[in-house]
Amino acid sequence: MAETIHIKLPDGSEKEVPKGTTPLEVAKGISPRLADAALAARVSSNGDQPALIDVGRPLEQDTKLEILTERNPEALEVYRHSSAHLLAAAVLELFPETKLGHGPATENGFFYDFYRQTPFTPEDLEKIEKKMQELVQQNLPYAREFLPRTEGLERFKNEGDFMKCHFIEQFTKPDEKISIYKTGKFLDFCRGPHIPSTGRIKAFKLLNIAGAYWLGDEKNPQLQRIYGTSFFSKKDLDAYLHQIEEAKKRDHRVIGKQLDLFSIQELAGPGLIFWHPKGGIIRKEMEDWMRDQYIRRGYSLVYTPHVMRKQLWQTSGHEGYYSQNMFDVMELDDAEYRLKPMNCPGHILIYKDGLKSYRDLPVRLGELGTVYRYERSGVMHGLLRVRGFTQDDAHIFCTPEQIEGEIAACVEFAADVLKDFGFDKFVTELSTWNPDDKKNFVGSEDQWNLATSSLEKVLKKLGIEYKTIPGEAAFYGPKIDIKLVDAIGRLWQLSTVQFDFNLPARFGLEYVAEDGTRKQPVMVHRALYGSIERFFGVLIEHYAGAFPVWLSPVQVVVVPIAERHVEYANRVESQLRETNVRVEVDARNEKMNAKIREHAMQKVPFMLVVGDKEAEAGKVNVRTRGKEKTEDMTAEEFREKLRKLIAEKSAQL
Repeated sequence: MAETIHIKLPDGSEKEVPKGTTPLEVAKGISPRLADAALAARVSSNGDQPALIDVGRPLEQDTKLEILTERNPEALEVYRHSSAHLLAAAVLELFPETKLGHGPATENGFFYDFYRQTPFTPEDLEKIEKKMQELVQQNLPYAREFLPRTEGLERFKNEGDFMKCHFIEQFTKPDEKISIYKTGKFLDFCRGPHIPSTGRIKAFKLLNIAGAYWLGDEKNPQLQRIYGTSFFSKKDLDAYLHQIEEAKKRDHRVIGKQLDLFSIQELAGPGLIFWHPKGGIIRKEMEDWMRDQYIRRGYSLVYTPHVMRKQLWQTSGHEGYYSQNMFDVMELDDAEYRLKPMNCPGHILIYKDGLKSYRDLPVRLGELGTVYRYERSGVMHGLLRVRGFTQDDAHIFCTPEQIEGEIAACVEFAADVLKDFGFDKFVTELSTWNPDDKKNFVGSEDQWNLATSSLEKVLKKLGIEYKTIPGEAAFYGPKIDIKLVDAIGRLWQLSTVQFDFNLPARFGLEYVAEDGTRKQPVMVHRALYGSIERFFGVLIEHYAGAFPVWLSPVQVVVVPIAERHVEYANRVESQLRETNVRVEVDARNEKMNAKIREHAMQKVPFMLVVGDKEAEAGKVNVRTRGKEKTEDMTAEEFREKLRKLIAEKSAQL
């Protein structure tokens, strides 16, 4: 009699099947519809972490099994990875001389890296996309096979695929068999999983070509990276492509130049932001808002130096864990110094400067501190990825009993940031460690479990839905990441709350407990804008430069119709300035329509047109941004309306 195994399904039911049965066969036994929809499977055995596998992979032991369909987010990742293989297969059919890098799924699609002497052209992308469609029609299987490592290396070496050889040597052991996927004529070293066949890919689009260095090193050959995206339906694909077009219109680099908000100067260097006067006003509003909140919520404002001794970064662990992201050492008279990539060690030194009692805790130190990190030239992007930026950084030192309350307050603070700046949707993620990768994380398993459970309790208590992301924690502790959703549905990583049990131990932090003993405080890192620069870039794109009135660099422009109306316009301006409104009078000798069009392009919230009628009645004719109809009201009525909009931080005009 054939050996059997037990399969436990998500609804709790169990099936006894012959050993070697595949997930697809299990799905067929449940219903033909489920089998037709099956894209991948999630399995776990003997208490191991769940893993994704092909639906055609034989099951060899008792297993918990879940069949993944289009309804599962993980299935989309598998689908997109398979789309990347489809892209590579098409490229090899058309350009067989091409050598292959790797092709992962990404958050919004996929890419594949290719080495080829001749650059790909936009016309080539059209040909590749057409060939991909042909391969979809052929419904080619994603067939997995195993080869001895030496045989696989020999095969790829003979074909000149130096990148595949590197991956095999880097990620496999000498005595193991390697996993190969075949799609038509295309053969790839890949651990999978993949969807059953190319015919399951319903909607895809190649987007663009970019450069990428092999292994991210400028000394290595330059590769050509083709980006694409794929979805389960054409409707979803079309919606995403529409979003891309909208994103182009909202590009903060273009709008930043049009509105004269900021620049990056070639003479000064890439990744360093120059805030122009109008951008500076918005930055001031952002910083004032945050500092006011610090004071209201019991934080103390501090300021720390931009450079500190290398020895400090050795003590903190950044020299060992983070040095590749730091600027090179500067040799000064007494020691070696580094530009700070983080504010936390500076705040720790302030905490440590005097012995604290349990009565002093929690100590909340907040700073809008500028830090410097080395970013490679290929990844910098306007305000969103820079080398010098200012973080709204805070560090909280508290007792273990206070930790959950402090984390909850941080999460609620983050929600208030989003609300006041006009974001009503967000996604929350809990990043945890990977216990199988201890070399990249510090601390004991007990510490990680305690820290992670504290964060989980807070999220559950606040009723916040969250997704757990294993292995994505900071090296010193788990974290909560809050990603806002912008006006066109994109996710942005900004706010983060991080648990840290590493730095208090490294710096020997203490407080005097109620029983007179010395104990180590718990530490929380917290940044809610993420950085002023990145948050500003997101604001520009979210509002397409049409900021809420409280953030707008110029809130009102008064436009006199003729020179005789300038005196009244100046009087209106003076009244508005009394209530701290940012107002200008445009008394230039230009045509009225030209002036109105210019201020509309500058996205000024309100234009007040004044002529004989308005001057005699003490009124203003109000042109509101985005509205065709104008309104007549007294200057005082308008001032009161504006005062209320600013006080409420309303995104509506």
